[in-house]
Amino acid sequence: MSELKKYKMFIDGEWVDSDTKKTFETLNPENNKPWAVVPEASANDVDRAVTAAQKAFEGEWPKLLPRERAKFLRAIGNKLRENAELLGKVETIDTGKLYRETHKQANYIAEYYDYYAGLADKVEGSVLPIDKPNIQAITTRIPIGVIAAIVPWNSQMFLTATKLAPALAMGNTVVIKCSELAPATMFEFAKLVEETGIPKGVVNVITGFGDPCGKALTSHKLVEKIAFTGGPETARHIIRNSAENLSEVSLELGGKSPVAVFNDAHQENAINGITAGIFGATGQSCIAGSRLYLQKEIYNEFLDKLAARAEKIKIGAPMDPETEMGPLSNFKQLEVIEKNIKLTLEQGGKLKCGGKRHTFSNEGYYFPPTIIECDNHNLPAAENELFGPVLSVMKFDTEKEVIEKMNDNEFGLSSGVYTSDLARGLRVSNAVRAGITFVNTYRLISPSAPFGGIKDSGYGKEAGIESIKDYTRVKTIWYYTSDEPTLDPFAIR
Repeated sequence: MSELKKYKMFIDGEWVDSDTKKTFETLNPENNKPWAVVPEASANDVDRAVTAAQKAFEGEWPKLLPRERAKFLRAIGNKLRENAELLGKVETIDTGKLYRETHKQANYIAEYYDYYAGLADKVEGSVLPIDKPNIQAITTRIPIGVIAAIVPWNSQMFLTATKLAPALAMGNTVVIKCSELAPATMFEFAKLVEETGIPKGVVNVITGFGDPCGKALTSHKLVEKIAFTGGPETARHIIRNSAENLSEVSLELGGKSPVAVFNDAHQENAINGITAGIFGATGQSCIAGSRLYLQKEIYNEFLDKLAARAEKIKIGAPMDPETEMGPLSNFKQLEVIEKNIKLTLEQGGKLKCGGKRHTFSNEGYYFPPTIIECDNHNLPAAENELFGPVLSVMKFDTEKEVIEKMNDNEFGLSSGVYTSDLARGLRVSNAVRAGITFVNTYRLISPSAPFGGIKDSGYGKEAGIESIKDYTRVKTIWYYTSDEPTLDPFAIR
């Protein structure tokens, strides 16, 4: 076997091992074999990274003119474009995502850094209409301080950009904790950040497990804000940890996103959107449209067409340009999917296609596009986030009924509506309790479009013009404008 690639953490502008010298291997999902070794961050390593970020925050970085910080953001964007193929290959090996997606995404994510570079000098304060004579008060926005950015393995370049870019634009410093499941891409990214010449300690990249690494980071007294993308259970731990430092917290926690197709929908368009929403990226997307509601008049015809499309999806090696769906990222996901499908079938669900491990590889985590008919959306596969290519399908009759069903879930990140009736599209999109609704399309992102959910899908928004303000705090400054001395504070009037 070839020698494993070795990575180090990026702390205070230096490449370092864990102080305990502990490491762990990261696996290639295509063959379930280790391919790289990374440091396992200890609590002391976390303290080193946060202390370095605090030192940088107390230095020149937040004092730079916004346009000077913007130059570094644009440089990061240019590095992403120049190295998109390398980043794509590493991410594909480490996560199993298709190379034709990862390298294009790395190139596209550069636009997020350009976007926030353009906003760096656009955040303004205000003059307040104060109700006191000879007094003027103004507000200004100041950087928060050290930001803990915790990103998962899926879409990690995107989910890093939505945190790192606005944080840097506003003068904050950042400690990125990348997922222990697939951290290699983020260390390659850190190399590119270093090449921009950004001051030491402004960006730090570490990885490790929830305890001690995650716990130490989210409870560290110098961390002022936590921006987390992951699951609800981990988020609850983070909220408890943040009680130790009273840091601000924003959470993006995934979902169980519903999609409704009405009788008058353009069926080919809807099938394409649904296929992209649940089978794109092997269903490993936080906005995956995994609950499908079909109006009863088109149910059988549409479902047959959708299943036929799903069965034609080409499963294969993620580096192969002809592959349309690669492996799952890890064995735990595979187990969760199989368990929930088994329970769903035992409770009355009917398998339309897929449902068993794919034979493409006996070693990799391959699972085929799977469609299950469910008589209600409280069955396990229809209720739980599986983070895989599993679609639960149900019937509905009226618009009112489908809105109620779409809202009857603990999550609220994304949703979709397919209809030729624009008024209905607006009614349903406004009525569905989700942070995002796609109408006659699905699975789109843009630097200018806010991203985030409600309910158990978390709170706070990433991307968009408003999110840049989330990396600042409002400061009020009072001016006394008269040449006369202020009144005797003890005089009774």
